[in-house]
Amino acid sequence: MTEKDTLLGDIRVLDLADPKGVYCTKLLADLGADVIRIERPGGDPMRNIGPFFHDEPDPGKSLYWFQFNTSKRSVTLNLESADGREILKKLVAKTDVIVETFPPGHLEQMGLGYQTLRELNPGLILTSITPFGQTGPYRDFKSSDMIAQAMGGLMYLAGFPEDPPLHIYGSQAYHSASVQAALGTMIALYVRELTGEGQQVDVSLQEAVLMAQETAMQHYDMRKELRRRAARPPVIPGIGGYLCQDGFVLSYVIAGAGAGWDVIVDWMDSEGMAGDLRDPKWDEIWGLVNNFRALMELAIDPPKLMARLEQFAHIDGIYAAFLASHTKAEIYDAAAERRIMIVPVQTVKDIVDSPQLAALGYFVDVEHPELGTTLRYPGAPYQISETPWRLHRRPPLIGEHNSEIYEKELGFTREELIILKEEGAI
Repeated sequence: MTEKDTLLGDIRVLDLADPKGVYCTKLLADLGADVIRIERPGGDPMRNIGPFFHDEPDPGKSLYWFQFNTSKRSVTLNLESADGREILKKLVAKTDVIVETFPPGHLEQMGLGYQTLRELNPGLILTSITPFGQTGPYRDFKSSDMIAQAMGGLMYLAGFPEDPPLHIYGSQAYHSASVQAALGTMIALYVRELTGEGQQVDVSLQEAVLMAQETAMQHYDMRKELRRRAARPPVIPGIGGYLCQDGFVLSYVIAGAGAGWDVIVDWMDSEGMAGDLRDPKWDEIWGLVNNFRALMELAIDPPKLMARLEQFAHIDGIYAAFLASHTKAEIYDAAAERRIMIVPVQTVKDIVDSPQLAALGYFVDVEHPELGTTLRYPGAPYQISETPWRLHRRPPLIGEHNSEIYEKELGFTREELIILKEEGAI
């Protein structure tokens, strides 16, 4: 693959990000940018985040590191040393983008603030990802992903009213900020194409998380009401998650969207599991649950809803027992034939084995010669026809490209690099 075959093949990025921004630089790297991961001597702390290949804790076997550092190169560099900072300046002169996650003002304290770096390279784009941005009363506050979800309002909307707010699984705030940072960086690169000038992209975790609230802020602005965590829905037959033999399925039997309860009862009856649901006493209920508008009117009329709950629970219990007697695949295949809206709730194993993702070529096999094996990676989050996304390099080893970059590109001699290493600069 050449530079012309990729979207960012002529762009160089210095990666100074911690977990808040490492996904941003991965997105840029997999679009073809030459991303140089700057690691402290001895390796980046992210290399110690598990899980590990074959459960063997080792900086060279972190699956977390593997996931977020594909397509990058690595050099070791100590920015706390004067020599290290001077080397960074040499790199900056040949760089298009720096992505960093230091606290606001930290680069300035090291003599590496944006204005200083811009003098070396007027077209430089500095993308800064911090908990609360470069300005404001919270600029110096620290944050974890969980804190960002709380401060961004996302936790308040997650869970049920009777429970405390919930932290959503994974590093959602970090990854949301990384996506916004990658987008901001791309826009800044486009502006530079037009003007020749670089700029600083300021991304905060709090602002990135705010987007997940959707219309909650407008709801408050217009009505001065807080959108709250949704109550547990009453039992409506055919709506919700159901246990089956090997996991769960999501049933979404809504009138007007796919087959209705007459088809479902026929299906259950064909296997002798319809119970008493053929009894004419249920005719009125079938008319209700097959009428979306009637269900919605019932949902906002608590007394009428309460009067129906025992009947709904009876139907739902028979339906749940029927689904529990089958596997996810059996349910999905039979439901699809009948146009009933039921889908499997997929585990990671299901996703890896997904025929749909296989048809899309989503997963990518990447060789790891140092491990003596090939690992399968999640693939492209999007498809671009003319400049395709691609994992074009396995994650780098610690300082794997020191010689390649410092000697061949910056002109250091082997003897100079030995001295710099002994002094702790690289």
